[in-house]
Amino acid sequence: MSENTVLNAQMGQLAQGVMRLTKSESNIQTAIPGFSVFKISESTKPLAGYYEPCVCLIAQGAKHVQLNDDMFVYDTEHYLFSGLHLPVFAQVVNVTQDKPYLGLKLSFDYQEITQLMLENHIPPRKGLRSARGMVTGKLDGQLINAFQRMIDLTEEETHIPTLAPMIRREIFYRLLVGEQGETLRNLAAMGTPSHHVAKAISWLKSNLSQNIRVESLAELASMGVSTFHHHFRNITAMSPLQYIKTLRLHEARRLMLTEHLDSASAAYNVGYESPSQFGREYKRMFGNSPIKDVEQLREKFTESAQ
Repeated sequence: MSENTVLNAQMGQLAQGVMRLTKSESNIQTAIPGFSVFKISESTKPLAGYYEPCVCLIAQGAKHVQLNDDMFVYDTEHYLFSGLHLPVFAQVVNVTQDKPYLGLKLSFDYQEITQLMLENHIPPRKGLRSARGMVTGKLDGQLINAFQRMIDLTEEETHIPTLAPMIRREIFYRLLVGEQGETLRNLAAMGTPSHHVAKAISWLKSNLSQNIRVESLAELASMGVSTFHHHFRNITAMSPLQYIKTLRLHEARRLMLTEHLDSASAAYNVGYESPSQFGREYKRMFGNSPIKDVEQLREKFTESAQ
């Protein structure tokens, strides 16, 4: 039996597991911390969103993810790894009602990755070059098998506290030593430019309402301003100011959609002082005014839940 035949069989089994979990809902946060599964029954136009630090698999279908000018494509043969909170436009493709998009996501924090590196004596790549914080890599049978065990474990909730951490460790170990491991290693390893930028972004995401100066972010990253700009753009594909504005708009959208804040309150909560400026920049990014955009999103979510 060829390797491709084996991988296709594994992916078919994984798809069955996701279908089973999403039988009544299309978006499931499982009882396993940080592990989610998704089902989408039609192709979409590019939709704004952002990825948190996570690894994503597709058991059926494909997805295009645009990070500024960079395009990432992943499918049943490739995983996607996001090492940071990155604002993107994402589009589900090659999907029908009979063959829906089926996705899996496992989020992480850098403390567990750093600990895993220390325990297994995995060094960061030599050199100080920073690279994109989002990459795709070729799937192998071991990684698919580990995610399958995650799926199976959702049906044994009493065993989750003991077994889930073990499977998580295996998944992230395989990523660390795999094809795209240097991206994860450099983001998690203390002292690398990638790690310093990740630290600044983590602080930024928790302090969006403050008056944020790039000079302060550079200082937090222990870099000069020009060096910080250079590494920040290498990792996120955008300048610090562009990233701040994009992240603020995405977070405001989330607050209106999930926390039911009005437009002015959402704008204030993410650091805008002028609601009119917020409205202009929001429409430029999402194509509609805040109120109209959120109304359309709620209608779409209601329809998909029926």
